Amino acid sequence: MEADLAKLEEYGLSISAGLAFTGSAEKYKAAIQRYLKGHDANRKDIAELAETGDIENYRIKVHALKSNSRMIGASELAQKFEALEKAASGGNTAFIDEQTEPVLAEYDRLVEFLAPFGETDSISPADEISADEARRIAGELLAALDDFDDELSKELAHKLSGYPFRITQIEKLRGAMQYIEDFLYDDAAELIKEIVPAIV
Repeated sequence: MEADLAKLEEYGLSISAGLAFTGSAEKYKAAIQRYLKGHDANRKDIAELAETGDIENYRIKVHALKSNSRMIGASELAQKFEALEKAASGGNTAFIDEQTEPVLAEYDRLVEFLAPFGETDSISPADEISADEARRIAGELLAALDDFDDELSKELAHKLSGYPFRITQIEKLRGAMQYIEDFLYDDAAELIKEIVPAIV
């Protein structure tokens, strides 16, 4: 892991900032893996929202990527997403039209560089849990989402994945976990509420 971190520093990421946000080397690696996993959907959504002029949802998306980039120590890219967020807040569509694609191209380059770091030491699956435990965890997760508790929400969602859901519910849980990554807590809560009746 130490060698990996040195390579990240060479690319310009601030490992000290990433560790400060995540708390440990293992959690930092997990944050990079989540960053990689969300790339394709995030890139597609931002490009489409810019093209259709959906400025509010565009602002929400670039805000999330600003925060996620900061969390892995990509401070320069985070600043560029922040500039796009400010442009969206101020209705500066000319800046959005001009800068969205260059920033996304930089996002692509970072993800391409980070790809090897997501191929090993993947996050371990959650231990299997009973229906009673799943219902309890789901209730705690909804409360954590209501409190905007990012770390606890991620932890509880991961624990909930230990319940043997059917494929439809698994996909919804994965969607909720991605919403949590993007700080879209209300959307995550709606998906969790949809899968709770399937816990029997």
